[in-house]
Amino acid sequence: MTRRFLATRVLTRQDCPQAQRTSELSISLAARLARFPAWSFAGADFWRLWYAGLTVFMVRWMESLAMAVFVYQRTGSPFLVAMTQMLRLVPMGLLGAFLGVAADRVERRSALMVTTVMMAASSGALAVLAWAGHLEVWHIMIACFVNGIGWAADNPVRRVAIGEVVGTESMGTAMSLDVAANNGSRMLGPTAGGVLLAVAGIGAVFTTSVLLYATSLIAVLLLRYRNRHAVAGGVSVLARIGEGIAVVRQDPRLLGTLTVTAIYNVFAWPFTSLVPVVAQGTLHLNDAHTGLLQSMDGVGAFLGAVAIALMVKRPRFVTVYIGGVFAYLIMIILFALLPNPLAAGGALLAEGLGGSGFSIMQATLVYLFAPAEMRSRMLGVLSVCIGLGPIGFVNIGLMADWLGAPTAIVITGIEGLVAMVLAFPLWRRI
Repeated sequence: MTRRFLATRVLTRQDCPQAQRTSELSISLAARLARFPAWSFAGADFWRLWYAGLTVFMVRWMESLAMAVFVYQRTGSPFLVAMTQMLRLVPMGLLGAFLGVAADRVERRSALMVTTVMMAASSGALAVLAWAGHLEVWHIMIACFVNGIGWAADNPVRRVAIGEVVGTESMGTAMSLDVAANNGSRMLGPTAGGVLLAVAGIGAVFTTSVLLYATSLIAVLLLRYRNRHAVAGGVSVLARIGEGIAVVRQDPRLLGTLTVTAIYNVFAWPFTSLVPVVAQGTLHLNDAHTGLLQSMDGVGAFLGAVAIALMVKRPRFVTVYIGGVFAYLIMIILFALLPNPLAAGGALLAEGLGGSGFSIMQATLVYLFAPAEMRSRMLGVLSVCIGLGPIGFVNIGLMADWLGAPTAIVITGIEGLVAMVLAFPLWRRI
């Protein structure tokens, strides 16, 4: 039967030119699809990891908006609003390198389960306090730090797991889809947070967070992926961290990439904490419209991530990375200077487009440049560079209390552009 089938295929191709052309066209189409791995590489475990990230991202942006509005309305202090974002980053600076080493010694699925339950418990406690009418600013600050631990573990745990599931060649596309989820949540999260805050109060925001974390935990429980992990003992944690730092110092590509990440997180990213302050203090928007304005950043970032996934190949990764930082810094300056909500929203949309290039490529480049056995540690070092953000949040928060939020954003944007120019000898070697 098999021989007869093969013989028929040969006769068809030889005796029927139309069939031959159709067959060749099918083969060509299949080859093109094979070269575009956006969907073909994505097995069930990738999508489970992707969804686990999506829900955490959604909670992060939904709560960030609600917390910022709550703190600003209670205190009137832009500095304390900036501190709610800063405290989410402190664990990255303090624990990022240690979490990167620990990720080599644990089963990543179990680590994801622990961090998800921890963050859900934190949001659950805030929900109980809010519904009881006892929620205070200091409760918000503690919860921000606790949830920041989960954020710090994301790079060396979940994103390394994504790389191991999809393989090195598909890492750029996988990260594009993962950052698209993050950016989609930046589009929906602030809007949802603003609407829930306006309609049902901040307790509804935290209750929704717990429900989203529950679905994330289910996705993690369904993972079939298991990683090989080192047995505790042998080389000390500090020695492993030292090995990671030595690799960075010896590889100019890693050094340049991490330098740009540090600049972005000190001078660019902190402005996001002041968007609600500008929205309510300068543009005089209500809670729901404040969430809608902040979501424009996510709209641009989502569109940028989709475009990168479809069109950007590996030779262009560095251009997208560096160009994204410059575009982001320029757009935040424009945002602060524009007096009209629609124009300011347009600037945020353009800023999101630039930010998506940076967000996708920072973890992708570090993953690709790092030796295979050092990837968790390198992404832990990346978390440390991201963890430098509190310096920027303190800087912009103090300036906002002193000079006003728009002026503080302009100054930090200019500082970031100057820092990128001065760092040219490092990032040109990526």
